[in-house]
Amino acid sequence: MDRKAHDYEINHRARSRDRYAARKINRSTNQRQRRVAEALRHILVRILRDDECRDPVLRETNITVTEIRISSDLRNATAYVMPLGGVNAAEVIAALTRSAGFLRGRVTRELALRYTPNLVFSLDHTFDQADHIAALLALPEVRRDLCTSSPDAGAGDNAG
Repeated sequence: MDRKAHDYEINHRARSRDRYAARKINRSTNQRQRRVAEALRHILVRILRDDECRDPVLRETNITVTEIRISSDLRNATAYVMPLGGVNAAEVIAALTRSAGFLRGRVTRELALRYTPNLVFSLDHTFDQADHIAALLALPEVRRDLCTSSPDAGAGDNAG
């Protein structure tokens, strides 16, 4: 029995140590991804803001780069963008896709990485989702349910 308990303790410690090491590696990788993605976002914003692109659609439109998601090997990046007011979104995505090679070259000059990520552009739908949620919360039925389920309303019913 003592031998089994001893073996179990050793294996348990080894597994715990391995799990801790794996979490530590994943955490540092995620931190690096976030740092690179944020640096990439700043570079793209500056390039688009300073009108360095020759494409007329990109020159005439103010574009917000809301988020960049980058793969774990830092070779592929998806930039989520939204033109100001959501006007001509399809044209803007098409223009960014056409200019992806140019933008990647500009990023290469400013971002010190072994491999510059391939850029893919996608329309950011979070603003639409936020508007949809706000509209749902503004419905009278939802307001009524939110008011009746608040903690203050429930305390008043039990008291009297």
